[in-house]
Amino acid sequence: MPPRSPRSRALRPLALGVGAALLLGSCSAEEPAPQPTPTALTPVTPDGGEQAGNPDFARFYDQRLSWTGCQGDFECARLTVPVDYADPAGATTTLALVRLPTTGRGADRLGSLVVNPGGPGASGIEYARTAEVSLSDAVRAHFDVVGFDPRGVGSSAPLQCLDASDTDDFLAEDPTPDTPAEVRTRQRLARELGEGCADAGALAAHVDSGSVARDLDVLRAALGDDRLSYLGKSYGTFLGALYAQRFPGRVGRVVLDGAIDPALTGAEIDEGQAQGFEQALGAYVENCQAGDDCPLTGTVEQGREQIRGLLRSLDADPLPTGDGARELTEGLATLGLAYPLYAEQLWPQLTEALTAAFGGDGTPLLAFADAYAHRTTGGEYSDNSATVIYAVNCLDRPSDGSVAEVQAEVERLTALAPTFGPFLGWGSLPCVDWPIPSVDVAGPVSAAGAGPILVVGTTRDPATPYAWAQSLAAELESGRLLTYDGDGHTAYRRGSACIDADVDDYLLTGVLPAEGTTC
Repeated sequence: MPPRSPRSRALRPLALGVGAALLLGSCSAEEPAPQPTPTALTPVTPDGGEQAGNPDFARFYDQRLSWTGCQGDFECARLTVPVDYADPAGATTTLALVRLPTTGRGADRLGSLVVNPGGPGASGIEYARTAEVSLSDAVRAHFDVVGFDPRGVGSSAPLQCLDASDTDDFLAEDPTPDTPAEVRTRQRLARELGEGCADAGALAAHVDSGSVARDLDVLRAALGDDRLSYLGKSYGTFLGALYAQRFPGRVGRVVLDGAIDPALTGAEIDEGQAQGFEQALGAYVENCQAGDDCPLTGTVEQGREQIRGLLRSLDADPLPTGDGARELTEGLATLGLAYPLYAEQLWPQLTEALTAAFGGDGTPLLAFADAYAHRTTGGEYSDNSATVIYAVNCLDRPSDGSVAEVQAEVERLTALAPTFGPFLGWGSLPCVDWPIPSVDVAGPVSAAGAGPILVVGTTRDPATPYAWAQSLAAELESGRLLTYDGDGHTAYRRGSACIDADVDDYLLTGVLPAEGTTC
């Protein structure tokens, strides 16, 4: 879930990104056209890729995957990649893969479709396992669906920066410190997070998105595909854009849904997300007040202020929950509030959770927060997504700022988005003292020479604002924007027949929707 500036906590889809296919939507366009005839991808010369410039890469590009059955029709394998692409003869790490073979054979098979749901920190393996709902029957009939956990994430040598107890403390701590003592506490926790990542090993310096994009090309070669066909959602679009920039001649059919523009600065991402979540909160409040049993009264802005008042009260007096050992703090409540804003069909449960919180029971909002962070009922975390996101984002967009500059940015964001601005502004604090230097900083992309790339944007997306899709599509030399006029995070397989038809047409034939298409 979304998914912090590249340094802030909201920039990730987590469970909701993975389950995006279950979300509902609407479309004003006509019914989709008849099933298109699949068209094979244009082959490219066999000597491209990293290995063409350095023979040390050959052992990675020449590897063949050993697939074994692993749950139903799925197959699993591991891919070996260099820890440091500047030292391909040095240490290696492995990536966990899963594949759902296509039902098509012979000429019907178009190759592999690699998928990534976002993060940083979300599992591509878990997303691929939802292929029956996250991809259409037509796409699955012509592509092998391949999911991967990026380096340092999930099942791919996960970077363990904090244990479960320390992660609990980090997430529950006051996210909007008001006093010098609270700021020092927040700084201490941020430093402990960075030090924990640094102590986790050499991989911690190489979990940047640029390295993951290079891993994608090794994966493409190991799959036996001349070109990469790819569906990225949320942060997964960031990986896809970086891949297209580095390997434009290897771009196959690439869909970037819920786009993040690599040209954005950390401050611009914070601002976009703060305003995006504020807009989504307003849409929720309006919907809630139009129905029955809404605990928010008056105007939409008055309703938002009542929610802000709840968060302020939790700063001083956390609420009891069904988990007797844990209280609902301001930090956990803000996570719990953000989670259902990703998907409008969760709004009724958010109403129930807010009603309970106003009544003194923090249990439902805590459950939302735990779902966001992938915390289990047993007190453990099912993956490292809650912390590895900082390890990735602080390398992608390092900070040379100070605590005073963070405080000034908090004031600016608070004026723009009073509910989520302070939370997102302070979320950049860990990168101020991040102990690991960056080696590959993200920047603008054009992917000159790449084949057509489809960028999908949702007009009221809280985590990846529509303006980001607009700017990325404009910057990509071969980009084409497809617009979904709706709420929630991402668009493909969220219930819009015309979005699904346009994306499927592109994946199966390579034909982009008409310029200016809106569903």
